[in-house]
Amino acid sequence: MLKMAAEPKYWEPNIETMSLEEMRKLQLKRLKAQLRYVYERSPFYRRKFDEAKVKPDDLRTLEDLKKFPFTTKMDIRQYAYPHGGEIICVPRSECPYFHCTSGTTGKPTVMYYT
Repeated sequence: MLKMAAEPKYWEPNIETMSLEEMRKLQLKRLKAQLRYVYERSPFYRRKFDEAKVKPDDLRTLEDLKKFPFTTKMDIRQYAYPHGGEIICVPRSECPYFHCTSGTTGKPTVMYYT
């Protein structure tokens, strides 16, 4: 007799079945938490936010996201190289993987993964 596979571990009934309004509230809550995380842990993001005169708590609606600065490839090249620079939010020892472009168009672009 065949056994039925258990529910996939990625199925989250509460999230998968929530209303659009609930989903938007959850997304906003998580986005604000992420903005707070990078603001508190990265000198680069703190400076970018301060220059734009925004704080993580200024995000009240998705429309407010327009006030926050974008991170460009040039930012990553300038502030993440070498060894994570001041962009990464954790000690370099907590980034077991990284990807580095060859730098044929300039300085290499380094991306760290936790």
